Amino acid sequence: MIVTGAQAQPADAAEITVAGGCFWCVEADFEKVKGVSEAVSGFTGGTVANPTYKQVTRGGTGHYEAVEITYDPSQVTAKALYDTFFRSIDPTDAGGQFCDRGDSYRTAIFVDGPDQRKAAEAAKAAAEQALGQSIVTPILDGAAFYQAEDYHQDYYKGEDRILTRFGPIKMKDAYKRYRDACGRDARVKELWGDAAPFVN
Repeated sequence: MIVTGAQAQPADAAEITVAGGCFWCVEADFEKVKGVSEAVSGFTGGTVANPTYKQVTRGGTGHYEAVEITYDPSQVTAKALYDTFFRSIDPTDAGGQFCDRGDSYRTAIFVDGPDQRKAAEAAKAAAEQALGQSIVTPILDGAAFYQAEDYHQDYYKGEDRILTRFGPIKMKDAYKRYRDACGRDARVKELWGDAAPFVN
């Protein structure tokens, strides 16, 4: 076993990196997938080293909000994860995702090597055929991944109270309200119907 942070990872663990709009949502979704041991929120694809959340969302760094997903290849394949990813986003939107607009919220898959590229391209082709629409999500060469600030990690299950327009509430409750208000699940359901993996 290789120990990274607080979690032990299998020695043969693999990683993929995807950008699907709000990284809280992508992290929350993929930590439910069998075979995934961890999903980490961060930034990739930009020109500034160790960017902050404020820098990225303000624009100009070129980064995407992204999630690095660690998984056990004996339980789930990269292709299956990419298939799931396409069905958890709106891959027809080039300007962001749902209520989150701007470059940092664009979708993309960042690949490391020809095997990941082949799997990502196969998933993209299958998603395009299933959806019957042109997909704008690019497949890009992998770049440096910078972990976001600690308070962004596992935001969707955070117990700390934060001040919101609804008053002081727990992070996990603020996350639920944000996700509902942003229309993520409603749009994914509209696009993918019963093929949407994380929508009730």
